[in-house]
Order: sequence, then structure tokens, then C-alpha cells
Amino acid sequence: MTVHITPNTTQSHRAAPGVKRSRIREGQPFPLGATWDGIGVNFAIFSANATKVELCLFDYDGKEEIERIELPEYTDEIFHGYMRDVRPGQIYGYRVYGPYEPDAGHRFNPNKLLIDPYAKQLIGELTWDHALFGYTIGHKDKDLSFDERDSAPFMPKCRVVDPAFTWGDERRPKVFWDRTIFYETHVKGFTMRHPAVGERDKGKFAGMMTSEVIDYIRSLGVTSVEFMPVHAFVDDSYLVDKGLRNYWGYNTIGFFAPDPRYLASSSINEFKELVSAFHHAGLEVILDVVYNHTAEGNELGPTLSMKGIDNATYYRLMPEEPRYYINDTGTGNTVNTSHPRVMQLVTDSLRYWAGEMRVDGFRFDLATILAREPTGFSEESSFLHACMQDPLLSQSKLIAEPWDCGPGGYQVGRFPPGWAEWNDGYRDTIRAYWKGDSGMLPTVADKISASAAIFDKRGRKPWASVNFITAHDGFTLHDLVSYNDKHNEANGEDNRDGHDHNLSYNYGHEGPTKDKEIVETRFRQMRNFFATLLFSRGTPMILAGDEFARTQGGNNNAYAQDNEIGWVDWNVTPESRALARFVQKLIMLRQSLAMLRRGTFLHGTYDEELGVKDVAWIRPDGQEFEDGDWSDEDARCFGLLLDGRAQSTGIRRPGTDATMLIVLNAHDDVVNFVLPSAPGGTRWRCVIDTNLPQREELEPFDFETEYMATGRSFLVFMLEPDETDETQEEARRSFAHISEAFARSAGDALRI
Repeated sequence: MTVHITPNTTQSHRAAPGVKRSRIREGQPFPLGATWDGIGVNFAIFSANATKVELCLFDYDGKEEIERIELPEYTDEIFHGYMRDVRPGQIYGYRVYGPYEPDAGHRFNPNKLLIDPYAKQLIGELTWDHALFGYTIGHKDKDLSFDERDSAPFMPKCRVVDPAFTWGDERRPKVFWDRTIFYETHVKGFTMRHPAVGERDKGKFAGMMTSEVIDYIRSLGVTSVEFMPVHAFVDDSYLVDKGLRNYWGYNTIGFFAPDPRYLASSSINEFKELVSAFHHAGLEVILDVVYNHTAEGNELGPTLSMKGIDNATYYRLMPEEPRYYINDTGTGNTVNTSHPRVMQLVTDSLRYWAGEMRVDGFRFDLATILAREPTGFSEESSFLHACMQDPLLSQSKLIAEPWDCGPGGYQVGRFPPGWAEWNDGYRDTIRAYWKGDSGMLPTVADKISASAAIFDKRGRKPWASVNFITAHDGFTLHDLVSYNDKHNEANGEDNRDGHDHNLSYNYGHEGPTKDKEIVETRFRQMRNFFATLLFSRGTPMILAGDEFARTQGGNNNAYAQDNEIGWVDWNVTPESRALARFVQKLIMLRQSLAMLRRGTFLHGTYDEELGVKDVAWIRPDGQEFEDGDWSDEDARCFGLLLDGRAQSTGIRRPGTDATMLIVLNAHDDVVNFVLPSAPGGTRWRCVIDTNLPQREELEPFDFETEYMATGRSFLVFMLEPDETDETQEEARRSFAHISEAFARSAGDALRI
């Protein structure tokens, strides 16, 4: 079906009767969006295929449309105009004219009010109604039909903003990659049940600014808070019909606007205040961003913004049947970043958040999509090139979720230098190992060495591997050791949604139990996971609340649970508090151990001058692994001797760092592990034993001692340097530094 709207004869485009038109001048095609210059506002919007664009002005509440003004100029495929009598706070939207030809990829319908893709603020929420769709719901021709109902009453609206904000003495923390520890959380979920957050601020950016919230995050020791999506997003209609919400927010409709539901005030400066408060506390702000798709869905989805502005440009359409969308995201549509104007939209958004909003980095949802050209994923894609050549973005932390559901979508390790990547292989390997799966040793050795087989190329560093055990998608750490199966009944999909391959184990009882032995095993396993994560090479990421055993009741897909299932419970038990103190101690030790953060991968390289290897893999009998040992399917206990002297690089002199022995025992019974001798030292000091988490001193153990490694335990020993060896002066300083950090960990308050 083809529909052409004739502007001079169609009632829908006319201004309301009796309303005087405002004066409008040509303005400029740049910058895109609504830009206040202190005198008036310039409006500019891109569309390659539209025939006319009307600016729609609304009253202060966004309820009544008071005026429609045609943008008078069209330059380089940009419609634009300038109005002197418009001020910040003005509510607006667009109506865009052009052919309604779904078979040709065009879906213009001026009856539908559209969100400006560059809008800096949205007001109101979307109300699901048939008028939101460009076609007539229930019509026999489906999306080939044309709907004439006005969608404005049901749409969120755009607001013109004044970007002025006083940052004062705020400074970006600029945390080095080797010291970075991500803490993934949700603005609403983290604050809704926090006892120190006031009612007005619960679930808001303002709630995250509460001093007790910031003090806790800072005292834990993490460096970089990664917020799940805060861009304006939409609750899916099928969720609303079931009384649920899109809690996670991976359904974006505005790439520049913070979601209104996170604002306690009426100003987007609230987000800037949050960034400033975090920066003053030395914490980085990382945003999880969704540029791969939008909330407009496929050909049967609503017309909310880009679909009605220029569908054929903004989205990837089937080449032979442009009525239909390429769905590499699994969400209905795929943003067409191969087009320069769409690429500009994405990079302008990133620069806005990195510059105007001063965020420190981005985690890209389904990042493979953004690097996908018509021929498939490419390390030479225009998106990757655009980010790495940009003077602002290239200095931001860029983290890829390196997969999508399209052909060739799994691309872990394929992103270029300068990028970090979520490493799901690390997650699955460490989960399987501690669950007790057989034949895991070779893979575990690779993963705790920063997955060198994948990332050690092109000068990339170990930090490129973002290691995690849990994330928002899947079980929490508590549930990983408490449930064999998912329990997603609350999602209303008969428990069919969510992953089935969780690599979880309940240790004898499904869900909560009062069995002391099971509870202790679960907490020891949680300590094992944390210790493995924080003593592995790479960049660790912690899911907020895992450190005090937060549960979702076995739900491993809580995307729709905007309730106590998805919110963090701050009613912490003594056992949970002890776990959090243990995690704080691990973080402090990691930050004190330069050898864990060294910018080199571990390959077992032998230093002939010092007579040591950067890493040696040790059997329980204290001897180094031989080739045949790696193929032992029943082996579940091993050690790694990390000699910091052989790892020293750059300006550091060789032989000036600590030496560490790490022992992992995934057997369910005790293993007597022989502590090997090591050159340059006199004995071992035990720093961590997950079976004895409250250890208060560095207990000494002589070489060749058989240490009883409890079943399912993680151990760390530090080599005590020889006091009489003059070459060990720097090593002694390193050991003293670790000793001080260990002692300090017993006294530092965890503000929970």
C-alpha cells in the first residue's frame, strides 16, 4: 500500500484554530537536535526521504498541542529552523511527511508524533494504544494499511534544555585500567530498599548520591560503577499487559535523554550531580548503552521516532524485501550504523555523555552489531574506527559485549586494541571448575591468566579481558550456589525464559535451607568465586549485592521484575556481612599486589638470569606440572607459582617484586598440598584461605610443608623474602607492603 500525504490539503498538519504561528527563520543544519544559544532555539533533524517536517509545540505539561510550524529549510538532508521566542523548558515533538510505502521501506505517517532522536530530555511515559502504530491494528493488510489516529496523547514528549551546569572542582578519577574493578548495578534496584535513601529519592539518580550509598561503594574498594541502561526506554506492551515492566531498560527510545523515571527532580542536571558526587569520591561512572536496536521493533512495532523519521535509513532492512527488518539483535530491528548519519547519531550521543555529562566509559550491549557491516562483523568497521580516532571517546573506557544473535555474532577477542571485552568464557570455565566438572585444568589455567590465547595479540594487555562470574543476566552469586535450576515463574512465561545452562549447583537442597553444612559450603564457594575473580589476570567485574549474598529467589532472567525480586535487599545477615568484609579484603590485597595487575600475559616464560618463570603450574606434590598432567580428567587441585621478579617490565628492575603461590582445590575433600621451595625466600605466609576467612595474621609455613587444603577452597601464600639477601631489598619492601595491606584489611570499616 502506498499513501502520499499532500501538505496543503491534509487537516492533520494544520495549526490549531485561533493559534498564531510563531516566527521562524532558516536557522542552521548543525548541530542536530534542539539547541538553546541564549537567545533562541535552533531545531535540526535529519531525514533523507521525508518531504516535510513539522515542529509541534506543546503546553508546559505536554498535554495540549498548541502550535505546528513547518521547518523552513532543507540542507544536506537536514530540515532546520530557528525560533527566537522559544526557551528552555519548551515541550516539542515532530510530525514527518513522506510516502507510506512499507514495501519500499518507507513508513512516514504525520499522524504520529515523533521523538527527536537528539532530544536531551523526555517528559511523560508512553501509554500503549493502537494510535501509536503507523498501520491499523487488526486490518487485513496488517502493516500495509495506514492509520490516521493521532498518537500525541499517548507519547512522551521532548523538552528543550539549558545545558548550563557548574561543575566546580570536579575532576575525572582517570583510574588506570590495571587498577579498574567494575561494579555493575541498577539505579533503581540499588536504592529502592536502601534504608538511608529518602522516599523521594528511592529509585532515582538522587538516591545514588546519598552519602551512605557512595560511602559503601567506596569502602568496598571498587573503582568504577557500571550502571545498567539509563537512556530513555520503553516498557514492552506484552509486559505491561501482564502487569510487569522492562526493569533492566534494554529497550531504548532516546540516545541522549536520561530516562524520566530516574529523575527525582525535573532537571537532567540531576545526572550531572550524580557524576560529580561519584567523581569527588574517586569513583568512575560507566554507562551500559544500547545502540544496537530501539523500542520500535519490527514491521509490526509502533512508530515512535526513527521509524517515522526515515525508516529506510535508520534501520537495516531486508535487501530484497525492505518491508521487513534484519533482526541480528533478536529484538525486532537493528540500527543501521553503516549509514554515516546514523553513525553520527551514535557517536554524537557518546560524545555528549562523555563530554557534557562527563561519564568515564561505556559498556556496549551487543557490540558486535555496531561493528557489523553489510558483509558481517569487521574489525575495520566504521564504528570501531570512529571511536578509536575520536580524541574524547578514545580516552574513555570502551567495553564490548562481543556477541549478538546474527551470523558470526560471537566475536570474543576480535575487537581492536583499546577495547576491553566481556569474557563469557571466563565465567563458564570458573563456574564449571568450582562445580567440580572434570578435565577443567587447562582451560582454568588459561582463563585466570587473562585468556592469553584470545587476547594476547596486537599489543593488547590483560585488562582487555573483563572477567566476571555473574552479571545482571543470569543467577546472582548466591543463587548460583543455591539452585540447580532456574525459577522464573514470576516472569509469566511458564519458566521457559532464561538460560538453562547455568553451571550452578545447590549442594543438596534447592533454594533456602537451614542446614548448617550446606550453608557453610555455599558461602565457602562464594568466597572461592570472589577470590578466583580478584586474583586472576584481567579486569574483574562484580555484580552489585553479590558481595553480601543477594538473592533473586532463583530467577535468572529478572529483566521484568521491577520489585523485590530485582531490587537489592539491604537487610544483611551476619554471614552476608562477613562475606562482604572478605570481598573488601580481597580487593585491598589485589590493589596492593602489582604482580596481579602487571601488563603482561603469563606464558611460563623462563628468566635465565634469575632462574625463575613468570608462572609455574604446581601439582599437589609440590612438583611442577609435566605435559601429561594437563590431560588428567580427575585432577581438580593445582597451584600456580607467580614470580613477580620474572614479570617485572619497563622501568622496574628485575627481581624487585613479590612471589605468590595460589592453590585451588575443587575436590570435595581435603588435599594435602606440598608447599614448594622458591628462590629468594625463606618460607611462605598464608594470606587467604577461604575455609578460614577470618584469618587475622600471616601465619608462617616452611617449604615442603603439607598444607591441608580443605575441600572446595582457595589459598594464597606470599613468599617471605630472605633478609640476608641484598638482591631482595625491593622484594622485602613489596612483602612489607602486602603485610601492611593485610593488617589494614582487619581494621578498615565496611560502611554497610
